[in-house]
Amino acid sequence: VTLGMESGFGSDFGSGGGGGGKLDPGLIMEQVKVQIAVANAQELLQRMTDKCFRKCIGKPGGALDNSEQVRTGGRTGHPRPLSSGLLLRLCVPQKCIAMCMDRYMDSWNTVSRAYNSRLQRERANM
Repeated sequence: VTLGMESGFGSDFGSGGGGGGKLDPGLIMEQVKVQIAVANAQELLQRMTDKCFRKCIGKPGGALDNSEQVRTGGRTGHPRPLSSGLLLRLCVPQKCIAMCMDRYMDSWNTVSRAYNSRLQRERANM
């Protein structure tokens, strides 16, 4: 996913008002907020992708080796038998990456809510 300046938020801050070249401070502020939000989203996606790729793909290459074809549960890394004696297969790399990204986003949202809540409390105490 590539988000960039092509989304219609370029550097021409004065084009929206039509007021003879006068800059609209409100428009500038909104465009800066959008650009910051896009940059933050790009950074979040990049970090999440890097971390989950490193976690789920141990040996990047043209094919998966046996250790990447089946990820196993438990702290030891050994397959856990089900009651029927079958191996519990938690995820192949695609599923591992999807689960990792879900967890990363859940964690990020939890931290973000806590941070925003703290900011609101601190602003209220000023």
